[in-house]
Order: sequence, then C-alpha cells, then structure tokens
Amino acid sequence: QVQLVESGGGLVQTGGSLRLSCAASGRTFSSYTMGWFRQAPGKEREFVATISRSGGSLNYADSVKGRFTISRDNAKNTVYLQMNSLKPEVTAVYYCAYRNGWVGVIDRQNEYDYWGQGTQVTVSS
Repeated sequence: QVQLVESGGGLVQTGGSLRLSCAASGRTFSSYTMGWFRQAPGKEREFVATISRSGGSLNYADSVKGRFTISRDNAKNTVYLQMNSLKPEVTAVYYCAYRNGWVGVIDRQNEYDYWGQGTQVTVSS
C-alpha cells in the first residue's frame, strides 16, 4: 500500500498563489508517476497535471498551462503543484495520484493506483 498526504490548500484571493504538496509513503517503488486532478462542485474530477519519474516529461490541462507548474523531489517522494495567477474558476478539491512502476506521464484517472484524500483550494473574487 502507498499512502498519499496532500497539503497546501486554502483560501486565496484572485491573482494569488498557492503551492500544493503531496508526499508518498509506504510501499513505493523507485519508478512511479504522479499527477494532480481536481473536482469542482457539481462537476466530474478532471486532469490537471502529470510528471514523469525523471521530471523530464510534463503534461498539463490546457486550462492551467502557463499558470500551474508541477514538479517533484524524488528524494522526498513528493510532488508539488505551484499555482499562480489564481482565478475563482479553479476552486475545487485537488487530488494527487500515484502510479507505481511507471516512468512516463499519465493523464487518465483510471491508470493511477493510489489517490490522496484531497485538499480544498478556494479562490475568492
């Protein structure tokens, strides 16, 4: 089993920034892919960003390109999501996801093995 603990969510005003973190622990492999998804009220969960094992390959949803940056620290088994120039429409619960034994990027939810509990991000206008 792998446990994912997210942190960094909160309430911020339009134009502000937040940095989400997700730390993996437990039976982690040396190779794994991580990603971020979000679910806004009344909507389905959607892809936000993903990063390969090496950090050399990144993929973002079109809606966040240029404003969000995903990164990882393999020594800490942690993935980050830096969110800048925030707008109210990004308000959602943000989830990190983990796929063991994979090195590439993954933007499909059903290909991830483990999920965090979610962290609320609220952007006020």
